[in-house]
Amino acid sequence: MDRRKFLLRVGETLAVLTAPEVLISRKAAASSGTSSVVTLALCGDVMTGRGIDQVLAHPSDPTIHESYAKSALRYLELAEAANGPIPRPVEPAYIWGDALAEFDRLAPDVRIVNLETAVTRSDDHWEGKGINYRMHPENISCITAAGIDCCALANNHTLDWGYSGLAETLETLNRARVKHAGAGHNREEAEQSAILELPGKRRVIVLSVGSVTSGIPSAWAATAERPGVSLLSGLTEVTVEEVAARIEPVKQAGDLVVLSIHWGSNWGYEIPEQQRWFAHRVIDEAGVDIVHGHSSHHPRGIEVYRDNPILYGCGDFLNDYEGIGGYERFRSDLALMYFISMDPATGTLARLEMAPFQIRRFRAHRAAAKDASWLRNTLTRVGQPLGTQVVSSGEGSLDLRWQPEETG
Repeated sequence: MDRRKFLLRVGETLAVLTAPEVLISRKAAASSGTSSVVTLALCGDVMTGRGIDQVLAHPSDPTIHESYAKSALRYLELAEAANGPIPRPVEPAYIWGDALAEFDRLAPDVRIVNLETAVTRSDDHWEGKGINYRMHPENISCITAAGIDCCALANNHTLDWGYSGLAETLETLNRARVKHAGAGHNREEAEQSAILELPGKRRVIVLSVGSVTSGIPSAWAATAERPGVSLLSGLTEVTVEEVAARIEPVKQAGDLVVLSIHWGSNWGYEIPEQQRWFAHRVIDEAGVDIVHGHSSHHPRGIEVYRDNPILYGCGDFLNDYEGIGGYERFRSDLALMYFISMDPATGTLARLEMAPFQIRRFRAHRAAAKDASWLRNTLTRVGQPLGTQVVSSGEGSLDLRWQPEETG
């Protein structure tokens, strides 16, 4: 599918306005009472298993099978040693902390996260995996308490507790009426998109895929006969076509498509050229409007390509890493929530606002001014090669600035 022709069909103004004029018109629409923008709240990895699960109302058996620790309680001990006691049990909404006020303030139309844990009672841990994230199904209220609409599941922790753990994860999300994509009882189910219906017959379509570069075992790939995740064989022209083939039958005029992709290493700011190539190609050829990348434990640079946002690495939003040393220079205690406002008529970006937080005592606290400044400066530095910078805005938030592309 030639996405440029599609855009000309649904948004004729793109053919006659220059890029700066398009940007100005979008900003004017966003500030007017007749704005039709759709705002999506995106988070990176939400890791509510292991240590976090232990402070919730229904903790799992803490037994894990890691070289570092044999009990999930060890991660709770490290966090408390670093930042002080954590009350037990905590309310379901506790972990989101100040993020709930941001949801209220900005009122996004949809809320999407990468849920990086199995939600299960299963004891069937994946042999040799090394890391075992598990949250008790009765703790699913910590996801619904934040009004999460959709969980991406094509990541390297969904099958930590085997196929039985995956089956219970899917069942639990379905019972809680939380949509999901990226994993299933077979390949067809794992490759299905989640469709989020909005008022006014608008829709957001979420397609979740993973890459072995993020540590997903190749054996986790779903097949016609085997459960698993939607795992790309590589970042190639063939997989661009596969993504396009999944989107084309589903996407309608006015829909927004989010490709939620788990890829790349945990640490560092370098963006592999293959990732940039793939992100550009799925925007050009597959009808993707937003690339929601995750796997890195800290935020990475952001690009705006043809007025479509590419988040190469959102960073962790919630985890149990407090007190674990070794990568302090990346400030993985700092997290961002991304509020992306899109014009569904053209599939283009109107605004990208980020709310900065700090994870302390397994809870998201609004980041102090100096920490928000550190994030702003870091994202501007690493975004410079991508053509973006980050500036401070009101309410202690950060805004993305980008250079609109020239059009002929």
